[in-house]
Order: sequence, then C-alpha cells, then structure tokens
Amino acid sequence: MADVDIRPKRIAEFIEPFYVKPGRRVRLPADFDPSGTRKVSKGQAKEILAAGVDLLSEYQDRLAAQDTYGVVIVLQAMDAAGKDGTIKHVMSGVNPQGVTVDSFKVPSAEELDHDYLWRYQRELPGRGHIGIFNRSHYEEVLVVRVHPQILAGQKLPAKMKGRGVWQRRFREINDWERYLTDQGFVFVKLFLNLSKEEQRRRFLARIDRPEKNWKFSSNDAKERAFWDDYQKAFADMLSNTSTEWAPWWVIPADDKPFARVAAAAVIANALIQIDPKYPKVGKEQLADLQVAKQTLEGEAPDGAAPDPYEAEVEEKKAGDDGDAKGKKGKGRKKG
Repeated sequence: MADVDIRPKRIAEFIEPFYVKPGRRVRLPADFDPSGTRKVSKGQAKEILAAGVDLLSEYQDRLAAQDTYGVVIVLQAMDAAGKDGTIKHVMSGVNPQGVTVDSFKVPSAEELDHDYLWRYQRELPGRGHIGIFNRSHYEEVLVVRVHPQILAGQKLPAKMKGRGVWQRRFREINDWERYLTDQGFVFVKLFLNLSKEEQRRRFLARIDRPEKNWKFSSNDAKERAFWDDYQKAFADMLSNTSTEWAPWWVIPADDKPFARVAAAAVIANALIQIDPKYPKVGKEQLADLQVAKQTLEGEAPDGAAPDPYEAEVEEKKAGDDGDAKGKKGKGRKKG
C-alpha cells in the first residue's frame, strides 16, 4: 500500500467541507452535494480507509486504557444511504469488546412509558468505549415530525404536542448532549447525505439481486414518497442541533467508498482531539514489574532468550542500523 498522509492536520483539512458550522442555516441539497467526492478514486479510497482504520484501532486502544472518555457515534440518513456498510468497513479494525452498536426501531410499550430520551440514555457507552447509534435520538425530530401520527401516539400531555414542539426538542437534545459532553462523552454526529436518484438506483439493485432482496421492504418505497418532507426535517435538524460541543458532519453518500473514507476521517479526528494517553505506572508498580521480569527471565528454557521481546527489539535495531550504514556507504563518492 502506498504511503497515505493521515497526519492530524491533513485529516482536519480533508473533513472541513463536511462541517456544519453552529448557527448556520442549512438548505438541502443546495448546501451539501451528495455526490461530492473531491476526486478520490476507488483505489485511493481503499488505501486511505485502510490507513484510517489502523489509526482508529490505535486510538481506540488508548481510549480504553485511559478509561476517561466515551465516544457516541450518531448515524442518521435516508434508507439505503449506507449506514450498515459504514459501520462494517470503518470499524473493521477496532476491538469489538470496546464497541457497541444499537439500532433503534419502533419504541416498545415500556419505552413509551418513559421520556423520549430514556431509551437512548440507557444505551450510552461506558468510559473507554465507543457506542454507535444506527439511527438515534434524532429520529424524534425526523420520522416523528414527518409522520405526526407517531407524535400523537406518544404519551405526552396534550399541551406538549402542539406548537413549538420541535424547537423545544431541539433545545432538549442540545442540552442533553451538552450535559453528557461535560461528563466526558464525545458526540460524533454523521449525516450520510444521499441523493434521491442514488437511492432509487440502490433500491432497484436490492430488488434485482436475489441476495439483496432481504434488505428491501415495501415500507422503504412508501417512505420515499415523503422525500421532500424528510429533506426539510434533516435541514432543520442540522441547522438547530449542530453545536460547538456536538457538531454535525454531512458526508457525501452517493459514492460508498468515499463516504466510508470521510466517515472514518471524522471519527479519527474526534479521537485525535481527545488524544487519550496510556496510564503512567507509579514507582512501586515499576519496581514490582522488574521483580516479575527477573522471575520470568529466570524461567527461560535452555537455548531461549531470557526476554524474547527485548531480544527481538535489539535484533530489529541492529538491522535498522545496518541498513542505514549501507545507504550511507552507497552515497559516498569514490576518490
């Protein structure tokens, strides 16, 4: 694989066009092009994604070791935008023990007996972990808004279902995320921005390919009829809930490989900003480690290195020194 530039500064520059500045009034699709790929080929996307996954793996390990911050990845999109594929490819290299994925469907009777944020609060990741919300609390200002009968069915006082309900929910969600951010939980909010034509193509592919039939339901086609309503709801959501503490990122989703690269870059940038550290060991623990080291070295069988890891490091160092001297010798001119 060719060298890929994944320095923090380069990542920040790459994702900057996807950022929804707090207070900005968003219009869809005018303000964010679903097909904008910035001229990255599929081959380049594959290389960048592989490098990004390696970076995520390293930072996840540090996040777990530090055990101070939790990360909540929010994925919102229209059907067929690639949420499942994004999770599969972007998180492919991380430790599954440190990641949870929750897909929120129709609320249960128990969930309807609580406030609308209750079921999301229950599934938040612990410190040191990454939680992925495949659909999230934002469904409460999206599908519930597009289908008023859902709001009517929620067990709210009648006066709380009237005028101003959406602005109130925006405020409540912002306040909830602010509270959690203050507690050390970082939100990475990704809207996979799919065009109507690309959704049509993907729906047809699900119908035409037998192995994809299970992904399509008649309800998908019914929801497509509300496309314009959803676009307005998404635009309003982005405008009102992209905050300094929990901003939105709009990912061009018409090109799947590019969308995965962009999503990985935004997540990596969030972890870089956290910059988790491995805990430092105190003097007493270091002394205990040296005692254990001596005991283990004394148990080495005949012919084996007392400390195989130390021997491997020394061998690699000697090889690197030899390579450096060889290159230096080749660079000298003969007199």
